[in-house]
Amino acid sequence: MEKEIYTGKFIANAKGFGFVEVEELETDIFIGEMDVKGAMHGDTVEVRVRTYRGGKRPEGVIVKILERGITEVVGTFQRRKNFGFVVSDNQKILQDIFIPLEAMNGALDGQKVVAEITAYAEKGKKPEGKIKEVLGFLEIPGTDILCIAKEYKLPLGFTEKQLNQAERIAKPVSEADMFGRVDLRDTVMVTIDGEDAKDLDDAVSMEKVGDLYRLGVHIADVANYVQESSALDKEALNRGTSVYLVDRVIPMLPKALSNGICSLNAGEDRLALSCIMDVDDKGNVVNHTIAETVIHVNERMTYTSVKKILEDKDETECEKYKELVPMFEMMAHVAGILREKRSRRGSIDFDFPETKVKLNALGKAVDILPYERNTATKLIEDFMLLANETVAEHFFWQEMPFVYRTHEKPDPEKMTQLGIFIRNFGYYFKAGNGEVHPKELQKLLDKISGTKEEALLSRLTLRSMKRAAYTTECTGHFGLAAQYYCHFTSPIRRYPDLQIHRIIKDSLRGRLNDRKIAHYAKILPEVALQSSKMERRADEAERDTVKMKKAEYMKEHLGEIYEGVISGVTNYGIYVELDNTVEGMVHVNSMRNDYYYFDEIHYELVGQDSGVKYKLGERVLVQVKRVDMASKTIDFRLVDREDIDDGEGSERECETDCQ
Repeated sequence: MEKEIYTGKFIANAKGFGFVEVEELETDIFIGEMDVKGAMHGDTVEVRVRTYRGGKRPEGVIVKILERGITEVVGTFQRRKNFGFVVSDNQKILQDIFIPLEAMNGALDGQKVVAEITAYAEKGKKPEGKIKEVLGFLEIPGTDILCIAKEYKLPLGFTEKQLNQAERIAKPVSEADMFGRVDLRDTVMVTIDGEDAKDLDDAVSMEKVGDLYRLGVHIADVANYVQESSALDKEALNRGTSVYLVDRVIPMLPKALSNGICSLNAGEDRLALSCIMDVDDKGNVVNHTIAETVIHVNERMTYTSVKKILEDKDETECEKYKELVPMFEMMAHVAGILREKRSRRGSIDFDFPETKVKLNALGKAVDILPYERNTATKLIEDFMLLANETVAEHFFWQEMPFVYRTHEKPDPEKMTQLGIFIRNFGYYFKAGNGEVHPKELQKLLDKISGTKEEALLSRLTLRSMKRAAYTTECTGHFGLAAQYYCHFTSPIRRYPDLQIHRIIKDSLRGRLNDRKIAHYAKILPEVALQSSKMERRADEAERDTVKMKKAEYMKEHLGEIYEGVISGVTNYGIYVELDNTVEGMVHVNSMRNDYYYFDEIHYELVGQDSGVKYKLGERVLVQVKRVDMASKTIDFRLVDREDIDDGEGSERECETDCQ
């Protein structure tokens, strides 16, 4: 180690120990349970380091807490006669929060609450706090999701001032609003979204003009309604993005805007920013126009309906939308051309099934389904990607302040590790000193397509890459193999899109003078940073709610047998992913027919006496053994196919094992 004292962020573990993340070090510093010294998860700390025997990983002791990372705790209130405790839902917060009688705020035993910490743990005392908000009993529908929303500090409502402002500006489009805009109300266009979508921010149109295809991507002109520095704008920047949880949407803008005047509802005049592109038969944009427009969507289509028309050739659906069918077929043809062009240049296409959670009226998970992309979802994706690239390139050459969506090249060391790993499966990609072209990774994905190890290797490839972010420098998008890229197409639900719409409108109206350019140059770095940060928060909250509902669903299926694929192998067991996207663990200590050891080179568990091997991508039968709702984890037990004749016996065995 170069020095003895470092500053970093403490990451706690439920078992009592933790790690300190230090930016200047390649590895985290291990902190033993006795060396935590009162630090809580998320605290900024000073740590004195030493090294393990053999020097494998530095270990240390926390010597000073510089800044507290957590000021509030979401958890379960446990009432005693003259005091109470809050047991945190976050398993990384190990200490219960002591609540004095006068600070209970009417909370009842067993209720979910938000506790504000008023004094941190010191000299053997527990941290102390007061009940800030009572969320309710878990039996009340939606309380479980509410707890996660509070844990991530997601803003659940708008102030009266913000709501009133939204209501005032959400007026029908008037002649004055349309003045100076290109009138596209006679252009046939549609929205294509999921059945449940209410914030429709993009419409598409297409017609043949000579040998070219004229593709119109028409985006809600939210900037017309949300003025910079207004109460609505400040709140939108604070939120950064809409958040789509399992049972609710937490919008970036009030519903009067997001579901109302800004949403491109069929049959209504709407203000838009349109990117109209002439595309040749090789997928090249040979001409484009970006303009403020007024549009009138002809039909609100769903992915399911368009899929029925294009893939299933459903007669009923084709008859219902017979006037639009030729346009859909033309769109599918052009989308295919665009996809092929992206593939040739090396754009990486990760085709993971998303998870669709079905809830009943009480908010309980009643089904978990893989939500696959289809022709319609890919079509819209292709058109939005093209519009985003076209707009980004247009404004890059204008040499003005802008917000880009960028994706850095992967870390060479991670690419080297990935290359070693996939060779265990007989695959490889070309990499010079760890440097790899995205085309090589797409070739790998093409090779593994349809194989039993596809899901696993696709995820490992994705995890080996860096995360995309918002930046003010146009450094390219590695995953898309795109030199220019931005987010232009979703201003209702993403703040960066709204921000660049303002820049675009100022440019179109000739208002980008030196003062404006200096203003944007000043504010955009913070906009990009805040937007990236809020995007990560939203992603984590969304994943957490899905993980919780998966656990809740599987809790109702204890003892049942499923087929799945081994998605991970470790020295403590194997992970198995079911066809419905639920993942659970088979702990090595539950594999009692042999002693299993982890073969790191081949990434498999091997039975010492039997020689039986469990390797990645292998399909196995498992029984649901245990569900831990606190950690949102699921334990499986391996089942031999010969042992499933007596289903009742297996279920009874599991129930006994779960006691």
